[in-house]
Amino acid sequence: MSANTPKVLIISSDTGGGHRSAAQAIADGLERFWKGESAAVRIVKAVEESHHVTEKLVAVYNWMLRHRQSWMKYLYWAVNKIRPETREFFHKRCIGFVREQFEKWCPHIVVSVHPLTQHIFGRILRELNLAGQIPLVTVVTDPCYGFWKGWACDDVSLYLVANEDAKRQLVDYGVSPEKIKISGMPVNPKFRVADEKDAQAARQMFGLDPEKFTVFVNAGWVGGGNIPKIFRELVRGELDVQAIFLAGKNEELRAEAEEIAKSAKFPVKVIGYSEDIEKLMQSANVMVSKLGGLTTFEALACRLPIIADTTTPPMPQEAGTVDLLSRKGAGILLKKPSEIVPIIRELLLDNGKYTRMRDATAGLTMPDSTEQIIREIEALLPKVQQADAAAAA
Repeated sequence: MSANTPKVLIISSDTGGGHRSAAQAIADGLERFWKGESAAVRIVKAVEESHHVTEKLVAVYNWMLRHRQSWMKYLYWAVNKIRPETREFFHKRCIGFVREQFEKWCPHIVVSVHPLTQHIFGRILRELNLAGQIPLVTVVTDPCYGFWKGWACDDVSLYLVANEDAKRQLVDYGVSPEKIKISGMPVNPKFRVADEKDAQAARQMFGLDPEKFTVFVNAGWVGGGNIPKIFRELVRGELDVQAIFLAGKNEELRAEAEEIAKSAKFPVKVIGYSEDIEKLMQSANVMVSKLGGLTTFEALACRLPIIADTTTPPMPQEAGTVDLLSRKGAGILLKKPSEIVPIIRELLLDNGKYTRMRDATAGLTMPDSTEQIIREIEALLPKVQQADAAAAA
């Protein structure tokens, strides 16, 4: 690696799959869009890798996401009240790991995609007298008003947000508007609109009929929540469809779904963890899912209408996304599992309604958002290079 190769440290966490997807989209984007020599990129799961206490907290978060979705609102309240990202208790335990990242890696730019990470990284930058030399960029992966207070941090040099709504929330949390730029969500460019030929090829890839209306039931990266109950209701329906069920990182759920699928009155393909989420979305006519911020915008980038799981009230940071989808007509809110079959039957019978939903997805994403994010990160590099040159002199 050349001494002048820009080194980018991306800090994330596997609390759900959205932050992980955002980190990977930015890493892939740096390779794809960076002008000149490629950047050297490292992704660290800073929350769980920094200490065994925080690793356990991540495990608890994912357990609740999978098994006790109705408790998440209480966790959201507690985290916003206690503010663990600012507490000395956690900083003392994690600071050695964070300092080691700078000493080993010597990044030119640090990019955070998680609300619990930037405070401690900002502290280390100050303690090492690097705050003026190494920009700390935060890419906010919650797209709507009402997200975690942890996103707001005085040490952040630049915020990149999805829209005006997210910008307004940061401003209300005390962030200077001059630090915030609207760039869209960090959606990997592989999530794109598929023409009918591509959609048919994707269905064939999963062993399905290329012509048939396809329902993608997405249990998310951790696999669970209310989606298994909705899936049970779906397979009871006498529908002229086929379905794909994604169980995520939950092998127990995958086995359970395979058993449920045996009684289905239409073809069902059950999949565990997959790196080809864009292919699953491109194969589908509609997605049934909880409205995680990034998952939603990945589906919208594929022009995929959504049947949104609101059988449990959405987590506070996702409530704005639910409202956006409903208001714009790009989705239908599912309030009870028993409603899933009538909703899909209506979409099959009323092609006009389905077409309007699909058309409504078009204006909700910012085109080339990842490229815009990379451009903003890249724009900070000349300052970094100048600082390096001054230090060398």
